[in-house]
Amino acid sequence: MRRAGLALVLLAGCAAAGVLAAVVVASPGRLLALTTGTTLTGATTAITAPIATTAPEIARTTTTAVTTTARTTTARTTTTTAKTTTITKRPPTTTAAKKPPPRPPRRARPRPPRPVTIAKGVKVAGVRVGGLRPEAALRVVRAAFARPLELTLPGRKLRVPPRQFAVAYAKQAVDRARKAPPGSAVRLVVAVRGAAVRSYVGELGTLLDRPPADATLSLRGSQPWIAPEVEGRALERALATGAIVGALSRNSRLPIGLRLTEIEPDVTRESFDSVIVIRRGSNRLVLYDGMRERRVFGVATGQSAYPTPLGRFNIVVKWQNPWWYPPSSDWAKGQKPIPPGPGNPLGTRWMGISSPGVGIHGTNNESSIGYSVSHGCIRMHVAEAEWLFEHVEIGTTVFIVSS
Repeated sequence: MRRAGLALVLLAGCAAAGVLAAVVVASPGRLLALTTGTTLTGATTAITAPIATTAPEIARTTTTAVTTTARTTTARTTTTTAKTTTITKRPPTTTAAKKPPPRPPRRARPRPPRPVTIAKGVKVAGVRVGGLRPEAALRVVRAAFARPLELTLPGRKLRVPPRQFAVAYAKQAVDRARKAPPGSAVRLVVAVRGAAVRSYVGELGTLLDRPPADATLSLRGSQPWIAPEVEGRALERALATGAIVGALSRNSRLPIGLRLTEIEPDVTRESFDSVIVIRRGSNRLVLYDGMRERRVFGVATGQSAYPTPLGRFNIVVKWQNPWWYPPSSDWAKGQKPIPPGPGNPLGTRWMGISSPGVGIHGTNNESSIGYSVSHGCIRMHVAEAEWLFEHVEIGTTVFIVSS
């Protein structure tokens, strides 16, 4: 009896230890099932392992039958029941759960650039901007350009704002200065309006120009007076225009000297060499050298019926040894021309004036000198008439006054 019980225990242990094992491998779309049963004498053990595989899901069920050992003894029976455990696993899904998009990284705020200064020794149109920040350099350049132009004349100065004629591109010049090496000279571009400059110079010339004034001869009382001449002047417009444009282009503010061209008058005091004044009331002829009395002569003037005309005249003709021709007057009717010679009533010299039929001449009747007895002419002693003839010219002014 003990041997039979021992054999049963060994058989049950072998079954429990896995004498029979079932392995099932399934491929998609195929189902495999395996059932194995083993019956032992005196005890029964069953292991059933159904395995099923499908494409979307794999299910595996394992059933284990625990060996029930019945021990036949005189008064006891032991029974073990089978437990069934089912485990189901889902394959991982191919689509992962959507995650929220990552937040963009925060952009770091740009730091303000460090102030940049212009290199040492840099100049813009002669204005020192080295070591300055661009903003400060721009103010300095603009202020330098805004200084007024100074135009100078003898005893006079004019100040003109540059904005009236030009525009300076200061910002562009400062931008170039920022990149310039130390000690550089940067050009300032200036746009000059030439028409505006020429217009201003023309207006200035209108104010400054002055036409020349000739010397003039007149009488003050019974003496000649020569008013002095006045020189004219004219602004040199082309030179002034070029100087202003050049100063603006170079950003120079040195004084600009304006030149005036002098214009000489045609007639000066020196133009009046000789002046004759005939005083009809006193029967005197006075020769002046300009305004200075030179010589006085006794003369005969016209009688009351044929008075010597008063006024201002000029010598228009000079004749030596003239012929005498009877004028168209009542007193000369029937008379014939007289050739030169001792009997000629004109003497040896004739100086006709701009009054018709009237002249200064010698006479064959010298006893008439000092009286008003002529027919309008001015008689002189022959020798004195010859001397005067040599000292006056055609064009000499002759004043005849009543005193």
